[in-house]
Amino acid sequence: MQHITIDPRKVQPPTRDGGLNDLPEHLPTPKATNTHPVKPGGENASIYFVGTATTIIEWQGVRIMTDPNFLHAGDHVHLGPGVSSQRKTNPAVDLHELPRIDLVLLSHYHGDHFDQHVEASLRRNLPIVTTSHAKKILTSKGPDSFTAIYDLEPFQQMMINIESDPGNDASPSLRVTGMPGKHVPVVKPIEKLNEFVGAIPPTNGWMLELGHGKDASSFKPGYRIYISGDTLMVDDLKEIPKRYGEHNIDLMLIHLGGTTVPSPSLSPFTLMVTMDAKQGVELMRLVKPDVTIPVHYDDYDVFASPLGDFKEIVEREGLGGVVYLDRGEEYRFAVRQ
Repeated sequence: MQHITIDPRKVQPPTRDGGLNDLPEHLPTPKATNTHPVKPGGENASIYFVGTATTIIEWQGVRIMTDPNFLHAGDHVHLGPGVSSQRKTNPAVDLHELPRIDLVLLSHYHGDHFDQHVEASLRRNLPIVTTSHAKKILTSKGPDSFTAIYDLEPFQQMMINIESDPGNDASPSLRVTGMPGKHVPVVKPIEKLNEFVGAIPPTNGWMLELGHGKDASSFKPGYRIYISGDTLMVDDLKEIPKRYGEHNIDLMLIHLGGTTVPSPSLSPFTLMVTMDAKQGVELMRLVKPDVTIPVHYDDYDVFASPLGDFKEIVEREGLGGVVYLDRGEEYRFAVRQ
């Protein structure tokens, strides 16, 4: 098992051209704060929604950023041979306005999750947990390579200790586990074609556990966050509830949008590569998280399944525990001791 330590007391800017004198101490004041819909209280951690699949999770002085994408409305990203997409929204905060970031969880190497501006700007020693495909690319840039890239296959784990007082065996730690995901339909001709052209990269989901204990044997999780990543509803996901048990996942960040390539306007000659509203509800029923927060649903013109479709099904089927965040809003939650 890979094992690293991060020290939030050693302040470093998120970007390599940023200066410590100009580094803000905090994220912008949230436009709104949400808590557990039926069991609020004891909140000691938060998730700030930037936009697309970009969130910033804060706990014990550590900030974890997911799938950094900071382009603006009108900017384009490359999504494969001959395929690009235009952003329709602005992020809640700009990349160069971020406070210190300690860790990045990158589900896959795609422009709407790791855009060209992010790739050029992030400091090269920022720890990034990602796929082996993304690691190969990010570490093969010669002198401009990223230097702290860690890759996980599905159900492989790594421990991330948070530097604290010496001798404290119950110090705060993170455990990250790779989760399965399929960014293309499980149809042999489509999978073979994608392998040949390399249009859709391999993707991971994550199980991020916030807890205490310095190693795997002593670690006690106090809160579990399942991040779906860009996946379709596939059989591989059925392994998740088998391993984690019913109602044992506190929060799910679910990537929706029904991403359709090359463009929804070319229907029926298109391919859906992320969950739409119907599949998102299927995943809720499978994983049974205590709370679900949808992300990745309206920021790019390749998203064909709006958030309203998901809301409609959730309401019609009487499903609870869904919290909707707008860009710039936060969700606060309680990590158990």
